[in-house]
Amino acid sequence: MVGDSCTLCGACVESCEVGALSLERQTKAVQDDLAGWSGVLVFCEYRGNELAPVSLELLGIGRQLADRRGVQLSGLLLGHNTGETAKLLIGHGADVVYLVDDPALGAFRDDCYSQVTAAVIREYKPEIVLAGATAIGRSFIPGVATMLDAGLTADCTKLQIREEDGALLQTRPAFGGNIMATIVTESTRPQMATVRPKVMKQLEYSEARKGKVISITPTPQQLHSRVQVLESVVAEGGQVNIQEADILVSGGRGLESAKGFELISELAETMGAKVSASRAVVDAGWIAYPHQVGQTGKTVAPKLYIACGISGAVQHVAGMQSADTIVAINRDEHASIFNVADYGIVGDLFDILPKLIRKIEERR
Repeated sequence: MVGDSCTLCGACVESCEVGALSLERQTKAVQDDLAGWSGVLVFCEYRGNELAPVSLELLGIGRQLADRRGVQLSGLLLGHNTGETAKLLIGHGADVVYLVDDPALGAFRDDCYSQVTAAVIREYKPEIVLAGATAIGRSFIPGVATMLDAGLTADCTKLQIREEDGALLQTRPAFGGNIMATIVTESTRPQMATVRPKVMKQLEYSEARKGKVISITPTPQQLHSRVQVLESVVAEGGQVNIQEADILVSGGRGLESAKGFELISELAETMGAKVSASRAVVDAGWIAYPHQVGQTGKTVAPKLYIACGISGAVQHVAGMQSADTIVAINRDEHASIFNVADYGIVGDLFDILPKLIRKIEERR
């Protein structure tokens, strides 16, 4: 019997002189039909009667991977009354769209989505499956991987094809963002990964792109669910979409209190920007979680990111380093945020921001 403090490290087995201890480890079997899997499949998230932007971003990287492998890029669209969405996916790079349109899929239910997605993957055997690391993707894609006995790498920031054998190289931050780990699923298919929004670039829409839409009728068993959705309500925080903003004004612990966000909000309003924040101030209750940028928040890539009173912890930088231009304002000239900033201002933000607001208003 294993005690609560045992971590199954196996050290006791190695040190037992009489060989009285043993530890059986279950290893994943190597598939013998890897060559039978081909193509790249992107789960295209359709929620609230609209397509999640991360779906188009995944089609962009999916197109690159498929072209490197010389295979087909397909999209999987689940939902109800999806309209012309399948055509949109083709215009953004998909060769084929597998459309599963059914009233039972109108509201997200973990078990239905898992069963339908796993069935499509088993039928068409894509070698690579990509999904967004959104609330929905993170909820059901791990279950799909379990059903398929496949490997899954979460929160990838980079995807590449290995030249020698065509394996998918899946890179993600590890150890708090201090290192980047590249993971390879060599012995099983499909190779599955979730990707954070705003990390990949979508292709421009082209009316000239041609593709095929294959309608799939799910079985009653696949649509059977133990969950009943009584009502869907969009929370106030759900209206905060910092990932789509061109300009973000972000506040950190240097604001000293929740009142400091009044100044941040004033600057954002003057610039036509949105307000974001570091984890420290969200944890302190100064602003709601939907505003949080970073590894445990949202990944953003605005044209302009203004960091006010943010020290620049690696976890925060991982969520905003893709911004086109980064401006940092901090009274500590040695703050780490200046290492990633394009422009830095050393000083008290309570002196600097009012002057900045007045200058912008004068220019207008």
